Amino acid sequence: MLDSKYESLSRLAARQIELAPEQEKFFRKRLGDLSERELQAMNELGGHIEKLIAGRADEFLQDYVWLCAEQLEEELYFRRNNSYRLKTFAEAYEQVYSNKEYMTRYMNGLLMTQLWWKNHFDVIDYYRNAFLATNPKGYRHLEIGPGHGLFIYFAAADSNAGSVNGWDISEASIASTREALQVLGLKTLPKLQLQNLFEEPQGEFDSIVFSEVLEHMETPREALEVIQGLLAPKGRLFLNMPINSPAPDHLFNVESPEALASFVEGAGLKIVDKSYFPATNQTLELALKKKLTISCAFIAERA
Repeated sequence: MLDSKYESLSRLAARQIELAPEQEKFFRKRLGDLSERELQAMNELGGHIEKLIAGRADEFLQDYVWLCAEQLEEELYFRRNNSYRLKTFAEAYEQVYSNKEYMTRYMNGLLMTQLWWKNHFDVIDYYRNAFLATNPKGYRHLEIGPGHGLFIYFAAADSNAGSVNGWDISEASIASTREALQVLGLKTLPKLQLQNLFEEPQGEFDSIVFSEVLEHMETPREALEVIQGLLAPKGRLFLNMPINSPAPDHLFNVESPEALASFVEGAGLKIVDKSYFPATNQTLELALKKKLTISCAFIAERA
């Protein structure tokens, strides 16, 4: 399927298809019409992911298949009801976050989506090339909810970064992020700390990342208003949120990229760049027409 020079990507894709032959058509279409630059970037990301799943690759690849089935159930609910299944954080905590076994499989599967789902990969690519690469020398960086660690890893590995910080509300998540960054080979780790966004966060940052967090919140506008207050006068926010994207723990949705852009600007931010990435193997036009998943990535500053 792939040239052998893309070693990591070829290994992962071949094994994924072995474990889920019913998805071979999806993967052939996903990987069949990519540019040299895209293949090289995917292979690089695949190399990082191989480090993170070393010794447990089949577990992660099987959990990806499991996650796809879970997503399908949520998609069916969304189609029938035109809304996400869960409405409150309490529901998400009870059904998802408090279930350690479920959360492990969920996070394992999500890591693989960073490579397999084109919209997820395209967001990382956009983040690295349109956001990080244009930050000023010595920038002060913060990621809120660093999760699997890939986004904050690229900031910490950037020679232009001055300081790199990560905030999370979960000690377990912080420990997981720290372990991932060590596995990826960082010699100097970011400052990772327990911090609730709504409990008087302190600091001023030139670069803030809030990726795939907003859709999990009951009070998304308040979150953006707090983040706006953490930006330095010339600071920039990288915001990534999928719309029409039902998942086991998603709460907040809007129907179009334009509606989300208006929502962001209503929280005191000015969008200076944006890009919309439709679900894998879909066009943006079709995704808009059929209300399919679109990852909306914005670079914003104080209004």
